[in-house]
Amino acid sequence: MAGNNTRLVSLDVLRGITVAGMILVNHPGNWDHIYAPLRHAAWNGLTPTDLVFPFFMFVMGASMSFSLGRYSSLSDGGFWKKTLVRTLLLFLIGLALNMLGRLISFGAEPGFFAGLRILGVLQRLALSYFLASVLIMTCRKSVGALWWSTAVILLIYMVILIFGNGFEFSSSNIVAVCDRAILGEQHMYKDWPTDDLCISFDPEGLLSTIPCVAQVIIGWIVCRYLREERQLEGRLLSVAVLGFVLMAAGFLLAYLCPLNKKIWSPSYVLVTCGLATLLLVTLAYVIDIKGCSKWAMPFVAFGSNALFIYVLSDILGVVLSFLPFETWCSNEFTSMIYALCFVLVCFVPAWLLYKRKIYIKL
Repeated sequence: MAGNNTRLVSLDVLRGITVAGMILVNHPGNWDHIYAPLRHAAWNGLTPTDLVFPFFMFVMGASMSFSLGRYSSLSDGGFWKKTLVRTLLLFLIGLALNMLGRLISFGAEPGFFAGLRILGVLQRLALSYFLASVLIMTCRKSVGALWWSTAVILLIYMVILIFGNGFEFSSSNIVAVCDRAILGEQHMYKDWPTDDLCISFDPEGLLSTIPCVAQVIIGWIVCRYLREERQLEGRLLSVAVLGFVLMAAGFLLAYLCPLNKKIWSPSYVLVTCGLATLLLVTLAYVIDIKGCSKWAMPFVAFGSNALFIYVLSDILGVVLSFLPFETWCSNEFTSMIYALCFVLVCFVPAWLLYKRKIYIKL
């Protein structure tokens, strides 16, 4: 398998696995009854659920290895137009989902927009995509420059966290302070560390989006290595070593900078990028080299229209919030069954679109 235009089926599968995982953990039947691996870490630490979003950002960067390659033939104006339009669409769709959820929950009451959350998953994807695209297109001829850019981003962010009370879950955390100053407390996500304490702390905040740019860039670099001209099989070992080094570096850095999704700590970036790289290498060996791909077709279907299916799942989740599933899902097992059924329902349109070769892109 050679050549820069070769499509890696394993990348589509990883994207599909990630989207299915995002749907699974975002739509349990009852938020009060969830198995521990399907919960996010309360603060420091790492659960399987904490791998889903960073894996998706890594895959977005890897996919940009293909899409930005096509942009290289555009003029500067053409690049900026395509990048800005895609960024704006992603951000507005995410904002519209926030509006839909608030409309269902509170109705069109006076002050509807005053309490609207501005940020979210798609908004973070949009901002990270834009900033990473600019850096990648600027430094695309020098992978070394991109590695240095990534290191500088993570180092600067870590210094900000160290001197800004960034490792404490409180309203004085620099991440929360920054969001309050720019967005306003009423437009932020509310978190309850205890039953009697509420903190305005956005897990997709503006400041904590900075290290996400590094996550996307690392995904781009890894996929570029996998797409070099020499045979894929010969590249897997070196990329696997890279993945192990990233993961090990992240775990070592965690002694100084804890693994933490809510602040998207630099150690969290390195560990999740390392794990995503190792999973991609494993999938590439099994699927792209050994040709064992039939089992992965459902994930290819999910990955072929990843953003569309994710948005559709959010809309479906809002619609189903009218039904008393929390009453029906009275324990962890029934809640998990609901989540699995939700994934299967979302698979139906994903499979129909894939079979008809309909690809909905932004």
